[in-house]
Amino acid sequence: MSLASAPCAAAWAATQPTWQAVLEAARGQTVYFNAWAGSEVINRYIQWAAAQLAQAHGIKLVHVKISDAAEVVQRLRTERAVGRGPGQGSVDLVWINGENFAALKSEGLLFGPFANRLPNWSLVDVVGKPSVKLDFAVPTEGYESPWGMAQLTFFADSRRLPKPPQSMADLLALARANPGRITYPRPPNFHGTTFVKQALLETTANPAALLQPMAPAQAEAALARLWQYLDALHPHLWRQGRQFVQNQGAMRQMFTDGELLLAFTFNPNDAANDIAAARMPPTVQSWQFARGTLGNTHFVAIPFNAPHVAAAQVVANFLLSPQAQAHKANPAVWGDPTVLDVARLPPAARQRFVASLLPGQVQQPAPALLEPHASWVQALEQGWAARYGS
Repeated sequence: MSLASAPCAAAWAATQPTWQAVLEAARGQTVYFNAWAGSEVINRYIQWAAAQLAQAHGIKLVHVKISDAAEVVQRLRTERAVGRGPGQGSVDLVWINGENFAALKSEGLLFGPFANRLPNWSLVDVVGKPSVKLDFAVPTEGYESPWGMAQLTFFADSRRLPKPPQSMADLLALARANPGRITYPRPPNFHGTTFVKQALLETTANPAALLQPMAPAQAEAALARLWQYLDALHPHLWRQGRQFVQNQGAMRQMFTDGELLLAFTFNPNDAANDIAAARMPPTVQSWQFARGTLGNTHFVAIPFNAPHVAAAQVVANFLLSPQAQAHKANPAVWGDPTVLDVARLPPAARQRFVASLLPGQVQQPAPALLEPHASWVQALEQGWAARYGS
């Protein structure tokens, strides 16, 4: 059987073909890339990548637009349940991380390991960015390939908020002094859960325990301190914390309209991107808390039953190239920080990342704090819903 007609992911995992053989097999294949479609900036970047892949490798990249990667997790479970095994699936590549990766990995729904065999893996900053190999405290072990970095970042107009809060305690004080001018999205929205996790990190007495699978005894004490903080915060939020916005886009719009003092994002260059596009004034500044904010890596993964495994690997490798990473990191394009070790790149490749600091970018980056173990997410979201969801 030729590599081009290899019928299933298992065959690729077993044979471990050379990269040249993978490239040859990938030409002419279509990759159905299931990725969040909630940002036109990101959608345009994926269109750019599709054009590059078509020209360089003869691969057709189709963006299957989804609202949540959990949709893909459930679809893969269903496909396996009805017998759609290796080579018979509907997804070639998925943008994923966190609890969704943990679920797919633990249930054996991923192809691999493949990431550490990609040629561009050697360019990844595995030392300075430990989350490229640790997804919500779950070792990736080559079952997903890093694509970009993210870190909880706040932004506000310096004319209205000249002294931004530097901790969750500061945020509580600011909310008390400015009732109704702060809010956060309702969990399980990703940004809402991220906000709650930041509060968990800053209120827990034992941060190291959060990196381990959740133990009931430890969880009870940690969550009690979290609920105490949120109980104090909520009465001072927008609509007294009895209602929450649905997503980050709604929060951003309320900020732009002047209804909120601040908003937040998981892309440190979000505000700079909006300033460059004249959607925000140049007086908007971005910052991270002095002692750090939650940071993680987002990834692409190949499902166990992907029909076009060769091309999916070529796409993942292209997304790790200096060309693709630098284009993505440009705030005028997307502003998504690179996973590469730029200092180790050849001079010509390194030059792609050289840029002056733009209005709205973080002036003094803070430490990126590791995400709690994926097992904490369900407890946080269910506990939040039980206490505040009504």
